[in-house]
Amino acid sequence: MTDQDYRDGTRCVHAGLPEPAPGDPFLPGPVLAAPYHLDPWQGPQASPNGYGRPDNPTRRLLEAAVGELEGGDCRVFASGQAAITGLLLAVLRPGDTVVLPADGYFPVRAFAADTLETIGVTVRYAPTVGPYPSFAGVRLVLLETPANPGLDVADVAALAEAAHAAGALLAVDNTTATPLGQRPLDLGADVVVASGTKALTGHSDLLLGYVATRSGALLDAVTGWRTTTGAVPGAFDSWLAHRSLATLDLRLGRQSANAEAVARALAARPDVAGLRWPGLPTDPAYPVAARQMRRMPGVLSFDLGDADRVARFVAAARLVAAATSFGGLHTTADRRAQWGDDTAPGFVRLSCGVEDPADLVADIGAALDDAGAPGPLW
Repeated sequence: MTDQDYRDGTRCVHAGLPEPAPGDPFLPGPVLAAPYHLDPWQGPQASPNGYGRPDNPTRRLLEAAVGELEGGDCRVFASGQAAITGLLLAVLRPGDTVVLPADGYFPVRAFAADTLETIGVTVRYAPTVGPYPSFAGVRLVLLETPANPGLDVADVAALAEAAHAAGALLAVDNTTATPLGQRPLDLGADVVVASGTKALTGHSDLLLGYVATRSGALLDAVTGWRTTTGAVPGAFDSWLAHRSLATLDLRLGRQSANAEAVARALAARPDVAGLRWPGLPTDPAYPVAARQMRRMPGVLSFDLGDADRVARFVAAARLVAAATSFGGLHTTADRRAQWGDDTAPGFVRLSCGVEDPADLVADIGAALDDAGAPGPLW
């Protein structure tokens, strides 16, 4: 049996660990070093470690682990935003055209307007569910699926085929799904980018991003960009992230179960509108998600009508914290309009934690009851 034959829980526990040796820990502690001893004659050519910015053994173990889960070679970055902007700037040149999600993570669109367009890159936008423009003359197509925060789902295999037929590369932001939810490289994508800050590491205690690919040329370009810009995570954050991967399967299992329980409870409430969770058979994303994804995310979204009712709901809840980000151990609610997303004032992205499902459903229901009815303009 090969490593890829093991099931998710086994793969997560063992991903990236060095060969066992008597007296050694399962996961070596973080190597906290900027310089290393160099060979006086050969210099950095004698060892994989020459200087801490490009070289760190703790970081390499994490990259091996994430690469195993995604099915490609991986480079980790200091944050998800560092990873995605690094990918865009490593691949795109003046005169190139890129297609970005119109309904994805809004800082990427801000970066495109503030940076890509100013250096001569043509930027086009398409909703996650389309329609998509012609990919003729396009250098890179970026998908975010499920989209953050609206949770629409794109057909990765179909769009990979269309992009490749036009000579374009396809990148997939896999943050919401994680590599246990879907493996875009297996579906035909050229490169995966993601924020490891979210469910991948899941303990709300670090920032991390990564790029994974099976293309040596893309890996070299991304590695060179990271080395030049210095957008690397520290050794301790890398160690924390690798430690956290061991429980990924367990955490996602509970988060997905909680999301399903909460979604079904909210679907029965007339005072909740716009409910989205791709695991619900009634959700418009369900047909593609059920075919493409191996498990559904612990994130759902809905509309409570106005900002004041959202605040009343969160204030009344005992198990739901007001916080941005998602994928952590604790259930959180995030009113996305306050961060600049093009969403309605009462739009909520709810990230389910690992609390007991019955407790969470009861708490959310009681908090909605206490929050009262939505405003008259809802």
